[in-house]
Amino acid sequence: MTTPPTNADRDWWVMAGMTVAAASAAIASFSGLQGLAHIAGWPSRLSWLLPVTLDAYAMTSARVWLAASTRSAAARRFARSNALGAIAASIAGNATYHAARTGLLSVSWPIVVLVGAVPAAVLGLTAHLHALQGRIEATAEDRTGDRDRRSCRTRRKRHRRYRTEDELIHAARAADVRHREANDGRPITRDALRTTLRVSNARATELRRQLIEKGTADEQADL
Repeated sequence: MTTPPTNADRDWWVMAGMTVAAASAAIASFSGLQGLAHIAGWPSRLSWLLPVTLDAYAMTSARVWLAASTRSAAARRFARSNALGAIAASIAGNATYHAARTGLLSVSWPIVVLVGAVPAAVLGLTAHLHALQGRIEATAEDRTGDRDRRSCRTRRKRHRRYRTEDELIHAARAADVRHREANDGRPITRDALRTTLRVSNARATELRRQLIEKGTADEQADL
């Protein structure tokens, strides 16, 4: 009877296979990208920088994408796009090199420009990724707290608009005068007071009662 392999055995074989595949892919990709840099006009002593740049870019992006320490969702999305983009660029670079070597593709100026732009583009994208990684995005609770604080500040500003009771009553009387002038002498309503003075329904009701009492008192004084 055959004993099934243990998890440790399977993991070891998987790790060994991954190591061999990674080593062969790295060597083949390195050779292809180095050759692409050379036929695109890079000096022989510097052509190895192209595969190193792309590989470092891919590893950095993948690390930020998959690391638990990345707290920003924007950084994680950007890193994922960059990691996949770096892999795609490596594949395209190798394909271009082999196509050029077999005579299927001629090395024209667009290829030269694109290959020459790789280091600067990688530097800019990596710097932006680093900036995004340091961000701490606000949680839903933080955003709710910010809205509550803004609402409280708005209410305090409204309440400070009239610092004393006399100022509020004076403003109510002025609003009543303007309302009468615009509405054929009809007194201001509670809702109009509430909207104009930005007070509660109860406060507007109390102010309207005071206006009515004041008007009644003035009429009796005239008599």
